[in-house]
Amino acid sequence: MDYGICMLSLVPLRAETSDKAELVTQLLFGECYELVDRQDNWLYVQLATDGYRGWIDHKQHTPVPVAYFEEWRAVTHPRATDLVQVVGNAETRIPVGIGSYLPFFDGTAIRVNDQRLHYHGHASDPAAKANATQLAEVAKSFLKAPYLWGGKSVFGIDCSGFVQQVYGICGYQLPRDAWQQVEHGQEVHFVTQTQPGDLAFFANSEGRITHVGLMLEEQKIMHAHGEVRIDTLDHNGIYNSDFKRYTHQLRIIKRIF
Repeated sequence: MDYGICMLSLVPLRAETSDKAELVTQLLFGECYELVDRQDNWLYVQLATDGYRGWIDHKQHTPVPVAYFEEWRAVTHPRATDLVQVVGNAETRIPVGIGSYLPFFDGTAIRVNDQRLHYHGHASDPAAKANATQLAEVAKSFLKAPYLWGGKSVFGIDCSGFVQQVYGICGYQLPRDAWQQVEHGQEVHFVTQTQPGDLAFFANSEGRITHVGLMLEEQKIMHAHGEVRIDTLDHNGIYNSDFKRYTHQLRIIKRIF
């Protein structure tokens, strides 16, 4: 079995072996993965973080030995908390965004295989679980990020990617998709009982979970809908003041911590 690490700002994972294929998710800088299959110039990979699978271009693959992969998977790594920073040395400069992984960060540099790359930005502390206030502050860093199906970065993100990244930066690993995330936490029975950090889930006409947002104070909800924005939630769903109508039908609210 072969393994790799993302050494670019972002790497797209696609549903099929084509640059035109659907974007299913993204690799963030510093994120490790396992190679499951190969087809021509494409590699089918599984993310070490959430088990998500997709195809990546072989030119965007950086191999790591099994020992590094197992070491990477055994610990929780700091995450970049600056919107944009740089990782590098005298020969290399790599732009990295908020949420990027900082493998084995010692306060000055990260380690990828035997290479040390310097990082001088701010980073999360994986040993300290964030509280609801800190979670909300991280979430607000993503405000105005454009919606992108399969996106996980401040330059393009979808609803479940937004929730996953905010919680991930704060030390909580959630699954990738909204229908998976709804299986976590304890139910909050009334909208008036919500607290910052609660997750509200929304269903389509068939009852399938298709959307998720993160609660703030005073029944405000932050979610990716065209952009990462703040709207109001009541027992009916999300009310969009710009459109003057409800955009999502509320299904259930969950408290993660």
